[in-house]
Amino acid sequence: MHSHKPLQTVLGDVTTEEFLATYWQKRPLLVRNAIPDVNLTLSPDELAGLACDESVESRIILEKDGNTPWELQCGPFDEALFEQLPATHWTLLVQECNKHVPELALLLDKFNFIPNWRVDDVMVSYAAPQGSVGPHQDQYDVFLLQGIGHRHWQINTQTNHNENLVANTDLRILAHFETEQQWTLAPGDMLYLPPGVAHHGVAQNDCMTFSVGFRAPSHYDLLSAFIDAQFSTMHDEFKQPRYTDPALHHHAPSGLISDATVQQIKQIINTYLGDDEHIRHWFARYASEPKNDADLTQTTAALSGKSLLQAIKTNGELRRSEYARFVYIDTQDNTTSLFINRQEYKLNAELAFAAPLICEQRSFPYAVLQPYFSNPAFAELLCNLFNQGFFYLPEPL
Repeated sequence: MHSHKPLQTVLGDVTTEEFLATYWQKRPLLVRNAIPDVNLTLSPDELAGLACDESVESRIILEKDGNTPWELQCGPFDEALFEQLPATHWTLLVQECNKHVPELALLLDKFNFIPNWRVDDVMVSYAAPQGSVGPHQDQYDVFLLQGIGHRHWQINTQTNHNENLVANTDLRILAHFETEQQWTLAPGDMLYLPPGVAHHGVAQNDCMTFSVGFRAPSHYDLLSAFIDAQFSTMHDEFKQPRYTDPALHHHAPSGLISDATVQQIKQIINTYLGDDEHIRHWFARYASEPKNDADLTQTTAALSGKSLLQAIKTNGELRRSEYARFVYIDTQDNTTSLFINRQEYKLNAELAFAAPLICEQRSFPYAVLQPYFSNPAFAELLCNLFNQGFFYLPEPL
């Protein structure tokens, strides 16, 4: 099976090669009519319903008419609240909608020219006329897809705004913002913004925006996670080795930390950093760690290969769970390891094809999977993953 290719329509006339070389993490890009039917995946009422669910992260921002300017309220919300909101100048934001709306999960496959471990979530916002979250800057890449209505965007790529924040608010809103470029996005239009580009989007009418955001762990987060992982695997034998001096010289000043000592300390530290293969395995676990895997739906009765294939045939397709993260690595011993929610599945050469097959798309029609079930190892692997809740059968249309 061939993996899905990036859909060129997402980037308009810009090829994926040109986008990655010229725009990704470098320059904004406006694409008209990038995804014409994006607004069909979720209605404002359905979004409000999600915001009432206690398992869903949601916020309302009131620029005016709150207890303070730019008041932030956090969900879950009571349905009655939406009847009491003002006519203008407020925004509802709902995180991780790809977990709750299957069609939004499939939207992420349109961006598979970016490594999928980098994908964070699809956040959806609804704004009343003149609704906004204020001018701000994010430290991650984002694609802003316009659903219903129109939103006017202003950006500034030049100025460092770190010390330029509105006081007395829980939001990081820029107190002073100068417009460098501006556009009004219609349904289906998309604006890509790299990290650090200040932006301000204001709804011109009832407006929904779909934000595809990407993870960008800080160096502090990466180093902290790596060190924690190292310490968690160290046993008592690591406590026994003690520092030993490099060759000492009689005439060396007693207060001086010599270059030789620094190199000795560096060698000790490097001993525990591990080689490339060690780091590769650690990072695969780190990159496949979900925000929360407690909501994985495990099957009550384990299915065998034959029964799972029949269930997929009846349903029409199999889908990956959005509560799981999928990555894989090729190892130095010419095997492949698949990682799902930090769990490692070692695949031999005959089964290595399963890793890219599983990782590079979210939806698997029966006609695509059926030929692979003649491979008993593949059938066993997929059944194992399905029974753990990493895959599911979507509700028939």
